[in-house]
Amino acid sequence: MIRLERELYMDKIRPFIGTEQIKVLTGLRRSGKSVMLDLIKGELIKTGVSEKNFITLNFESLSNFKYCTSFALYEELLKRISTISGKAYLFFDEIQEVKDWEKCVNSARVDFDCDIYVTGSNAKLLSGELATYLGGRYVEFVIYPFSFKEYLECKRLAGNNASIQEEFERYILMGGMPFLANFQGERAGSMQYLRDIYNSVILKDVVKRNNIRDIDLLERISSYALANIGHVFSSRSISNYLKNENRKVAPETVLNYIKDLQESYLLLKLNREDVRGKNLLSVSEKYYVVDHGLREAVYGGNFQDIDQLLENIVYMELIRRGYKVTVGRNGEKEIDFIARKNTSKIYIQVTYLLESQNTIKREFGAYEGIKDNFPKYVISMDNFDMSRNGIKHWNIKDFLLADQWN
Repeated sequence: MIRLERELYMDKIRPFIGTEQIKVLTGLRRSGKSVMLDLIKGELIKTGVSEKNFITLNFESLSNFKYCTSFALYEELLKRISTISGKAYLFFDEIQEVKDWEKCVNSARVDFDCDIYVTGSNAKLLSGELATYLGGRYVEFVIYPFSFKEYLECKRLAGNNASIQEEFERYILMGGMPFLANFQGERAGSMQYLRDIYNSVILKDVVKRNNIRDIDLLERISSYALANIGHVFSSRSISNYLKNENRKVAPETVLNYIKDLQESYLLLKLNREDVRGKNLLSVSEKYYVVDHGLREAVYGGNFQDIDQLLENIVYMELIRRGYKVTVGRNGEKEIDFIARKNTSKIYIQVTYLLESQNTIKREFGAYEGIKDNFPKYVISMDNFDMSRNGIKHWNIKDFLLADQWN
């Protein structure tokens, strides 16, 4: 089993190891949250902590079903911690399976000398009542599937010596779900694995958690969103599409289903911003899929829709690196991404190839009239540098593998 160290996340988590703040790792199912718990354990062992001080419970396992209420879990912790000398380290995987888990975790924080780590597959994990129990006492880390850089490193660890171009083509098709490294690029098995993840997300994290009865409608809406990643659409446009499919659905219902898909971490929403007016636009957002391999497995067409796929890959790279991202409107023109982190800002245009003067004019011309001096990029699959007018052109592979962009 190949295991990557995932320093992108460990660098963020490491300062909080051993502190009283509850560490909450969220993200899509099978994106690597359980592995992150193992990596954290490894860090603790390096500092001299004994494995005897670890208490690990995975609540997807039937063996732990009896602890799936806050009181039962607390009673079990009381027994186990009493046998531990010194600080206890608590690792709870898929904590959302425990009813009222936040009450138990907060009590453990107050009553025991412990360091707590939890994972979950739903964005609601830290909303509502939980904020009341743990407000200011937790720190959240969202774990995403492999970036291209992580994917490539994993392939190299597995002894794969294919060219970067060949691996990037596989990455476009199969995405970055961590376990896929064990398939060594075998397509049929990889696609079946991805379909199984998708079905698990739909059934466990969307249908079951939100008590959805019309599963067919949910799957149609999900399929529409996957087909249209990177395209502007609204709940009304989906409603109209379904009407043509002889399914009459109110836009409000569509919007609720889309939100449910977001909360499962399958889809991510991107708001639009008026570059000149400095305000967010409230209509027709864009959506991206957290792992584009899932799109290929469920909907297909990743190579045919290459422009959309490259956008999706760049957007996820920005999110992984901690940028807050919007779509920009510059008069009648659209800028794919405006990304901010701390006081820095970058503008990004993504296209497949700069194959004609019209394409070059469109992509570089999107920045006309923007007077600030923040970096502006055009990213494509072209291997020749076409930078001009202070706007830098990047090959997408170089962009994804670069440690820094500025």
